[in-house]
Amino acid sequence: MPFRLLVPLGLLCALLPLHHGAPGPGGTAPDPAHYRERVKAMFYHAYDSYLENAFPYDELRPLTCDGHDTWGSFSLTLIDALDTLLILGNVSEFQRVVEVLQDNVDFDIDVNASVFETNIRVVGGLLSAHLLSKKAGVEVEAGWPCSGPLLRMAEEAARKLLPAFQTPTGMPYGTVNLLHGVNPGETPVTCTAGIGTFIVEFATLSSLTGDPVFEDVARVALMRLWESRSDIGLVGNHIDVLTGKWVAQDSGIGAGVDSYFEYLVKGAILLQDKKLMAMFLEYNKAIRNYTRFDDWYLWVQMYKGTVSMPVFQSLEAYWPGLQSLIGDIDNAMRTFLNYYTVWKQFGGLPEFYNIPQGYTVEKREGYPLRPELIESAMYLYRATGDPTLLELGRDAVESIEKISKVECGFATIKDLRDHKLDNRMESFFLAETVKYLYLLFDPTNFIHNNGSTFDAVITPYGECILGAGGYIFNTEAHPIDPAALHCCQRLKEEQWEVEDLMREFYSLKRNRSRFQKKNDELGAMATSSRAGNNVL
Repeated sequence: MPFRLLVPLGLLCALLPLHHGAPGPGGTAPDPAHYRERVKAMFYHAYDSYLENAFPYDELRPLTCDGHDTWGSFSLTLIDALDTLLILGNVSEFQRVVEVLQDNVDFDIDVNASVFETNIRVVGGLLSAHLLSKKAGVEVEAGWPCSGPLLRMAEEAARKLLPAFQTPTGMPYGTVNLLHGVNPGETPVTCTAGIGTFIVEFATLSSLTGDPVFEDVARVALMRLWESRSDIGLVGNHIDVLTGKWVAQDSGIGAGVDSYFEYLVKGAILLQDKKLMAMFLEYNKAIRNYTRFDDWYLWVQMYKGTVSMPVFQSLEAYWPGLQSLIGDIDNAMRTFLNYYTVWKQFGGLPEFYNIPQGYTVEKREGYPLRPELIESAMYLYRATGDPTLLELGRDAVESIEKISKVECGFATIKDLRDHKLDNRMESFFLAETVKYLYLLFDPTNFIHNNGSTFDAVITPYGECILGAGGYIFNTEAHPIDPAALHCCQRLKEEQWEVEDLMREFYSLKRNRSRFQKKNDELGAMATSSRAGNNVL
């Protein structure tokens, strides 16, 4: 398909009709207002349980009503839930949590942290909350959005990750010690998603702080992956960041690869970058040629294209939403409906589903309350208004409440066959699952703004517009306002000054040229006159 940068989500919503209350195949579509309140109640049951039983640990353990650290000891659930609070309309709690995070979170600690998870959850969460602070009634600094405590925290966290990118290939290690950098014995093997999922957060950070290092390392990592693709246009699952050799050669759209493709599209839209979109479209051709079978996507050997795993992974359910962002709605809906049949079969998506057998894969029967299918439903409903998508939202609310709700929050479903539970509530439940459910049922939320309202903000670099919509969600569902990237661009400001000087210079030159031409004409007339007088 020919390249074209598509309108961001908020603007897309203004162009496509929504059919609220339209009847579904089984009768009347789910009532959005009813389920919106149900989702809000789910959020507060989980959120309050975390505050009462687990804070300041990273995550809640809902079966034992206590907490534990998982990804680095950041009070991670609180960071991940912050922008969800505002989307649900709770400005007072948003303001309180901003203060709590400033007082309690410290990144100068001797902890081995996942580079990928710290970026998408911590850096992404803090950046999003920073950009939403004014809307939430937080008293912001004079230089906001180009300065602020949450921005400084995001920058500090991101700087702790930079040593991971100091490799011969520019592709990062998977883990870094926040105090000492990369451990000497750290494995050089990193998954593809762990290399290609930085451009959204790091480009935003570079734009807001004026330091290009973040965007630069993210772009280098993306390019190294692109250059490492096979002759048939596919990438594998894990690669050695020191040598650039593929260690795991299974190719697909799911676990270990997923958000690499997601960030090529979202990075292209956020940055209006044609090269990133062209890269994705080339991958998309190869994916459709080698991994797609009857609107399912299988795993294949990256060099030969032969099927290696005929499975559907729950993480792949983001794909229909991504397809909607490039305008491929028909294919997106067909794939979504395949995935929805699996949900209906089990009341959730098992981590692995054997497509030929139509059943779960051994030791992969769990559902940790992942958001991906709900995410796709939200995107596709904004694009089509198809009431089937609201039915998925209804089914998700009913299933999660029936199967996983316990006294202290919501528990991971260890096995969808018998509904056994596990003692964990991942932070993405509040960051993504609940958020996408709420946005599916809340058509007037500010996130869906079509540009009809906005805020004009004065920055040290002039006036800029914020809050007009078109938010880009990072892979942890933290919304980034793309307009913010134009508020703090020092280099752009200097470019404008140079352009003004050049315009002034050429204007003077043009005037001098006209003046000189006039003088020459007058001189020529005078010479002619004198010559005529001589003749006479």
